Amino acid sequence: MVTRRLSASAVPAPLLVLGGVVSVQFGGALAAILVPEIGAGPSVLLRLLVAAGLMLALTRPRVRGYTREQWLTVGAFGLALGLMNWSFYASLAHLPIGVAVTVEFIGPLTLATVLSRRPRDLLAVAAAALGVVLISEATELPLAELDWTGLALALAAGVCWAAYIILSGRTGAAFPQLDGLTFALVVASAVVLPAGLVGWDQVGPRHLAFGAGVAVLSSVLPYSLELLALRRLSAQVFGILLSLEPAVAALAGLVVLGQRLGPAQLVGMALVVSASVVVLGLGRRGRDVTPDSLAETGG
Repeated sequence: MVTRRLSASAVPAPLLVLGGVVSVQFGGALAAILVPEIGAGPSVLLRLLVAAGLMLALTRPRVRGYTREQWLTVGAFGLALGLMNWSFYASLAHLPIGVAVTVEFIGPLTLATVLSRRPRDLLAVAAAALGVVLISEATELPLAELDWTGLALALAAGVCWAAYIILSGRTGAAFPQLDGLTFALVVASAVVLPAGLVGWDQVGPRHLAFGAGVAVLSSVLPYSLELLALRRLSAQVFGILLSLEPAVAALAGLVVLGQRLGPAQLVGMALVVSASVVVLGLGRRGRDVTPDSLAETGG
């Protein structure tokens, strides 16, 4: 236990977050291959089951000695994880991964803005909203041709992502090491079980292999790294690194899927990334941001 604590604390928190950003987006690109073949439900269930199994084997968490409040916290964290994963994967059936992640990113951006209440942040949100319009090609496509289902699913994933930010820190504080994450993954698997069983008969050996890769890249590595990093990361660095999510998603979409974004979509992505730097990064030097501190600020 001491060795694990020392090894985790020896790695700079920004590197933990950056590693999680890269890992989760390339895992998402693999998921974009998997989802069209077996559907969002089975894809998410496969990912979460494999991730939960790996974490149970690695952490071997104890189940006794926790309070009711601790179990409620990890239960809420697991619920947010399950819904976030399902809605995001479902959006990949309708949107390019770069578009889906950029729209999803509005969730944590809005959370930070609401908690900040600074005029500059409100202008940043307006810029981000314009960016989403450009990314979704609302200015280029007739209204009837816009994929509102995909946009709605991506926005739902963003809401769950905001909840994830808050609950991740609370879970990390309530449970030792990565035990809370392990319990949350078990809960998340149960949450998506009904949707995952629909179409499960289509899952074959190839899909199991893909699912294992997605589980490691999109769940085990990033969730573990983020939970550890959010305990000791400054607001400025956290915001700047988190703002890389849409850009890394677009890169992953290009490398893995061959998806290319047009000039207007690239401008829109730049607006969202710039807004995230303003809201989550600039002007907050010297203050630590964790999910707990966000929750305390918001009351």
